[in-house]
Amino acid sequence: MDLSNLAVIIAAAACSPNPDERKAAEQSLDQIKHTPQHLIRVLQIVVDGGCDPAVRQAASIHFKNFIAKHWDPHSGDQSKILPSDKNVVRDQILVYVSQLPPILRVQMGECLKTLIYADYPEQWPHLLDWVKHNLQDQQVYGALFVLRIMSSKYEFKSDEDRAPIYRVVEETFPHLLNIFDKLVQIESPSLEVADHIKLICKIFWSCIYLELPRPLFVPNFFNAWMVLFLNILERPVPLEGQPEDPELRKSWGWWKTKKWVAHILNRLYTRFGDLKLQNPENKAFAQMFQTNYAAKILECHLKLLNVIRIGGYLPDRVINLILQYLSNSIPKNSMYTLLQPHLDVLLFEIIFPLMCFNDDDQVLWDEDPHEYVRKGYDIIEDLYSPRTASMDFVTELVRKRGKDNFPKFIQFIVGIFKRYGEAPLEQKPYRQKDGALLAVGTLCDKLRQTEPYKSELENMLVQHVFPEFSSPAGHLRAKAAWVAGQYANINFSDQTNFSKALHCVISGMRDPELPVRVDSVFALRSFIDACKNLDEIRPVLPQLLDEFFKLMNEVENEDLAFTLETIVYKFGEEISPYALGLCQNLASAFWKCVDTDNGDDEADDTGALAAVGCLRAISTILESISSLPHLYGQIEPYLLPIMRKMLTTDGQDVFEEVLEIVSYITTFSPTISLDMWSLWPLIMEALVDWAIDFFPNILVPLHNYISRGTEHYLTCKQPDYQQSLWNVISSLMANKNIDDSDLEPAPKLLGIVLQTCKGHVDQCMEPYLRITLDRLRGAEKSSFKCLLIEVVANAFYYNAPLTLGILQRLGFATDILTIWLHMLQEKKKNGAHANFKGEHDKKVCILGLTSILSLPAGQLPGEVLPHVFRALLELLVGYKDQLAEAAKAEEEEDEEDGDDDNMDDFETDDEDDEDDEENPDETDESKLRKLAAQAKDFRSYSDDDDEFSEDDYSDEELDSPIDEVDPFILFMDAVTAMQATDSLRFQSLRQTLDPHYEGLANNIAQHTEQRRAEILKEQLEKQASTTVLS
Repeated sequence: MDLSNLAVIIAAAACSPNPDERKAAEQSLDQIKHTPQHLIRVLQIVVDGGCDPAVRQAASIHFKNFIAKHWDPHSGDQSKILPSDKNVVRDQILVYVSQLPPILRVQMGECLKTLIYADYPEQWPHLLDWVKHNLQDQQVYGALFVLRIMSSKYEFKSDEDRAPIYRVVEETFPHLLNIFDKLVQIESPSLEVADHIKLICKIFWSCIYLELPRPLFVPNFFNAWMVLFLNILERPVPLEGQPEDPELRKSWGWWKTKKWVAHILNRLYTRFGDLKLQNPENKAFAQMFQTNYAAKILECHLKLLNVIRIGGYLPDRVINLILQYLSNSIPKNSMYTLLQPHLDVLLFEIIFPLMCFNDDDQVLWDEDPHEYVRKGYDIIEDLYSPRTASMDFVTELVRKRGKDNFPKFIQFIVGIFKRYGEAPLEQKPYRQKDGALLAVGTLCDKLRQTEPYKSELENMLVQHVFPEFSSPAGHLRAKAAWVAGQYANINFSDQTNFSKALHCVISGMRDPELPVRVDSVFALRSFIDACKNLDEIRPVLPQLLDEFFKLMNEVENEDLAFTLETIVYKFGEEISPYALGLCQNLASAFWKCVDTDNGDDEADDTGALAAVGCLRAISTILESISSLPHLYGQIEPYLLPIMRKMLTTDGQDVFEEVLEIVSYITTFSPTISLDMWSLWPLIMEALVDWAIDFFPNILVPLHNYISRGTEHYLTCKQPDYQQSLWNVISSLMANKNIDDSDLEPAPKLLGIVLQTCKGHVDQCMEPYLRITLDRLRGAEKSSFKCLLIEVVANAFYYNAPLTLGILQRLGFATDILTIWLHMLQEKKKNGAHANFKGEHDKKVCILGLTSILSLPAGQLPGEVLPHVFRALLELLVGYKDQLAEAAKAEEEEDEEDGDDDNMDDFETDDEDDEDDEENPDETDESKLRKLAAQAKDFRSYSDDDDEFSEDDYSDEELDSPIDEVDPFILFMDAVTAMQATDSLRFQSLRQTLDPHYEGLANNIAQHTEQRRAEILKEQLEKQASTTVLS
């Protein structure tokens, strides 16, 4: 097809107002897109300056999308683009990329990124040569553009994958330095010069992000770069051409170059210029950086900040980066010495004003309160915010250098409170009061543990915070709610003050200003956490929930859902009258968040995070009503659409939360409905296709389906759940590329089936055992081997003669018993058993081995029986001791729970791992507290961390038919039966026991009689209570 006809089709597919014409054009493109040279022709349209700009734009988008989908050989479509076409595209795109207008260059940049990430250096070895040549020729910008993409490929690569970028640095950085130097010397430079410098800075940033390339360790070479960076940092930005619009101004090229230089200097300072963080070979560089550059950069930064003190302009991001540098300088003695003379001006004339409510805040508050709220609670915004950086600076200053600065700063804040209180209403410094409240809230941890401030906190709140709940300035009402929330958990000497604040916060949820309502909800979470008497809230709970959901309909924010979680958790079953309405509202809010998140590809993660918050809140509600199973049937229909949609690939971001909801409903509903069973195929499909990382989460609902819906699991054929489970388990277990640790739930599932469906799945026994033994042969992780052996143990407990016959046919009977008994005997260096450490593991082994013991004489080789018997005795004693230890630990934990409240006043500063000389304010007492806390933390973990792995506990939480089986009684009944039916065999077995095992046997016999008596007593008590109730 010639270019003119192709251009017509592309234009019609993208721009035609006629749907039929547009659809026909799209179909034509689909038919020809894989023909030879199609990609080359599209690129020719993109670069044709005589073509209609709209057609060129449409062609560039088609080109970019095709490249993204079909270029990378890992996509499986590599054969659809001929190697010859790829070669032409690589060569031509380099020629034209710098000549295109910006709107098309963006699209081509994405294409180049795909090409370079896929092909360099293996399939595109001459690319670096092209870059080097053009750095010295007329296409400098194009070379920089390409080099930026090359460097970004390796920005986050670990050392072993960075070899190509080291070569790039060695061969291009001298040329870059030369270009940079020439650009800096240009008088009256144009904006194009700024764009070139910005690209050089971004290339440098990507190349040093994780590791400093070797050429930069050469002092003269590194110094040449630093001279240029400092030049850009110090020199005034040209006044001519600066946009008036604030949004355009901060993105202006010259401010962007200053931002990237500040970025680079921060990275060099914190990652490579800190002596404490460097390995020995890099310490010389760190020392050189501290000696030659750190102070000079600090001086430049202070001069830049002085610009805003006198009313000049600096972009927010530049201010943020400068304050980060200053914060990192506080702990370093030499740098703090340089900073100290400037601290008063810096703290009170620059940083504090940045903390205050300003004109931009007011405009956003008035014109777009939703955006004001979003920015205030967006952690990404914090990365760019001068206010957040100012708060961080103050926090670091009082934490590391508090002796000199904390009292002075608090005195300054108190002075603002005083001036505000004395000023007439029309002259009150509302914005300064806002900054002072922000400071007080930011320093809450320090103030709560430092005298004399700690004793005055309640008075401070009453005098200076609570009155602002009724301030005419909305931002002060919001800040009062936030500060009150920060201090909600202090010990109020007068509980009426707590109550007053609580009710002010609740009233704030009805404030006419949206940001006040939002801050009030977040503060409410802290007050509910701290509330000792829920009667304060009970009377207004219905209205509170109504206001809450009105706000959720207005604002998408995960913290709203977290507050609801706190309410539900605190009130527990009391929330049941509202459970249905809460879940309905949360489901609606969830769909709204999902729709918002899907509707804007450029949006941040606010909607997604809020969606997760909604699901977490639903789970908390479902947990709180677990003793009211009838409610689940009412709630289920409102949650089913979420579960059905989000158990597919559409729900990968919330898969874990949705599985938790499925788990609650399948656990606590009176029965598992057919609608809930319809989720089984979705879960299985996800597990096979992409959700292997969620296998432990999937285990819980699958266990519920099998154990609580056993009859349906066994009898239903459309779909066939047994076959479905086998298909998935056999596929996963046979896949040698899946790590043992990822597969641990698979043998657990097999065990669940064998325990739950005893006597009903004989046909599954051989395939279950076969796949288990196959996986055991290559298993490396001991915990996984234990789980595989437990499948065999469960099989013996299910039907010992059947299991033994299958193992014998497979030729593995003797081997599996040998492996099992050996694993039972394995010990760690400390003498503890290496395998089958959990209560559940031991019990499964006991049931399996006892079943072997019960096999008729002749089915098992005589020499095996004594080993099985001795292993059983050791297991039973170990199991008994473990149960006793767990009971004792639970009793001690219950006793200690009452002591937790006494620890509230024992708080320590957050400390860094700085040397004592870098933290001069730290007292001997605080050092002792730190050491005591660290020692306590260390004692909390034994050398054998896996002794208390999650798996040991998770199995205990899953109900099983074997829970009702007493292993001691089962064992003694088996021994008694052998004694009665085959006394010769019994006597022979007993004669093999030495005094040690005789003692174990007597111990178990005595304990079994105790267990029989305890069980009989429990049964009689249960019968008595049943009689009384009837």
